[in-house]
Amino acid sequence: MTDPTPPSPPPLRLPTDRTTGEESVVEARLRRMIAEAEGHPPVLEPVTGAVSYRHLDTPIGRMLLARHPGGPLVASTFAPDASTTERILQRIAERIGPVILHRPRDLDEASTLLEQYLDGHRTDLPVAVDLVLATPFQRSVYAALDGIGYGERATYGALAARLGRPSAGRAVGAALGANPVCVVVPCHRVVASSGSLTGYAGGLAAKEYLLDLEAGADRD
Repeated sequence: MTDPTPPSPPPLRLPTDRTTGEESVVEARLRRMIAEAEGHPPVLEPVTGAVSYRHLDTPIGRMLLARHPGGPLVASTFAPDASTTERILQRIAERIGPVILHRPRDLDEASTLLEQYLDGHRTDLPVAVDLVLATPFQRSVYAALDGIGYGERATYGALAARLGRPSAGRAVGAALGANPVCVVVPCHRVVASSGSLTGYAGGLAAKEYLLDLEAGADRD
């Protein structure tokens, strides 16, 4: 008499975020990997923590905030739709680690500070940031923004000159357009030499709102 066919192993169940019950990004990716491998288990690299993220509806549009496991903010960027959110989270997964969980409470402090800033109730944003999503050149451009205070403006050419690259105005503009920590790193304060507003990740209306806010327009 032959032995009966052994039962099939139970389906793989991955942990969800216990605070929300939502499937994490890494969970969804692993499910796809399992399906593509036709049952072969994926090889997992060890991780030390999870990046937390949340969405925040603001006067300048819907934003996605993400926080590094160590505490600093790694993203404060515009995410008007699900596909944009997916692209942002994918980049975070590639640069930081695959464990990303929707945990709004982890970003309560940063969210409150940003809301107060955008409502005109504060002129600073004391939020620690980690520019891990930026290239070395982009980081040098963002560092040059430190000399442009609240309510002030600079031109792309002037910023390029600060970096010792006076002919790199276009490269500076591209770096500012890729800013992963908008508003907190104030790339909106840079304008064309004519004074006109040019490209901004959140759109020109968002840039105009920020500059008017800092200039004192429509403030209580």
